[in-house]
Amino acid sequence: MSEKFKGRMKEAVGAITGDENKKAEGQAKQRVAAAAQEAAQKERIRQEQAKAKEAEKERDRQERKDKGLLGDTLSGL
Repeated sequence: MSEKFKGRMKEAVGAITGDENKKAEGQAKQRVAAAAQEAAQKERIRQEQAKAKEAEKERDRQERKDKGLLGDTLSGL
């Protein structure tokens, strides 16, 4: 069961029973779960950006290797 769902359930129980503390705990649990989810998403984005940057570096290295020591001098022929 996800933490967000647990928070919703706790909030609902608090609302039904009139227990404001339980309701507040549920809301807090939902906020914590949302923050954790957002942090995980940011980390996934950071990792994908790092992969893209590495792929770009590799592509550039391969292009330099393909040109060789003479550079691009034969392409004009």
